[in-house]
Amino acid sequence: MTFTIPIDNGDALKNAEADSQRTLYPYVTGTSIVAIKYKDGVLMASDMGGSYGSTLRYKNIERMQAIGKHSLLGASGEISDFQEILRYLDELVLNDNMWDDGNSLGPKEVHNYLTRVMYNRRNKFNPLWNTLVLGGVKNGESYLGMVSMIGVSFEDNHVATGFGNHLARPILRDEWRADLSFEEGVKLLEKCMRVLLYRDRSAINKLQIAKITEEGVTVSQPYSLKTFWEFSAFHNPTAGAQGSW
Repeated sequence: MTFTIPIDNGDALKNAEADSQRTLYPYVTGTSIVAIKYKDGVLMASDMGGSYGSTLRYKNIERMQAIGKHSLLGASGEISDFQEILRYLDELVLNDNMWDDGNSLGPKEVHNYLTRVMYNRRNKFNPLWNTLVLGGVKNGESYLGMVSMIGVSFEDNHVATGFGNHLARPILRDEWRADLSFEEGVKLLEKCMRVLLYRDRSAINKLQIAKITEEGVTVSQPYSLKTFWEFSAFHNPTAGAQGSW
C-alpha cells in the first residue's frame, strides 16, 4: 500500500490567515441606535452596552462618533467592524482635508460612501456586521439616513436600528414632528430608550445622547434613566401563556 504525502507550499497557511480575519459571526455587539431630526439639526441616542453573546460583558462602549465637520455616525452590531469602519472614514476625511479647497464632505456624501462600502463587502461575502445611522447638518439642511449590513440604505426624518426598529419607530411615527425643540427631542428619545430598556435584554441603563447642528457635534456624558419595574405584567410575564406555570 502506498501513501501520498501532500506537500504544503504555504498556500494553505495563507488561506487560513485570510479566512481568520473575516467576521463570520458577530461576537461583541451593541444594540439599538435611535435618531431623529429636530428643528436645529439631528439628535441620536444609544446605550453603552457591549454583549458577548448573551452576556452583557462591557458597559462603557461609545457607539456614536463625529465624522469630519458635518456628520455624526452611530452603529449597531459588531464593535470590531465598527472600529474598522471608523478607520475607513478617518482615511476618507484625511484625504478630503488634504485637498485644502475650502470644501468638506457633507453627510450625504458620507452616507453614500458608507452605502458603497457595505454593499461592496456584502458582494465579497465578507460583510461588515453593522447597521449604521448617519446624521448631519450642512448649509442649514439636516440629513438623516441608515445603511444595513448588506448595503440597503434610505433617508428619513427618524430612524432606528435593532430592536428599536420594531419598538421605537411606532412611538416616533406617533410623536415626532419637524419643529421639535432640543428638550422635546431629548424627551422623545429617552422615552424610546426606556421602552427598549424594558423590552430588550441587550440594553443597559447607561446611555448617551448626541446632537449635531451647524456648530458641530456634542455628545453627552453617560447617564441613567428613571425606571419603574412594578408593573403587574413584569411580576409574572408568562401569565396566561401556553405551557407556563
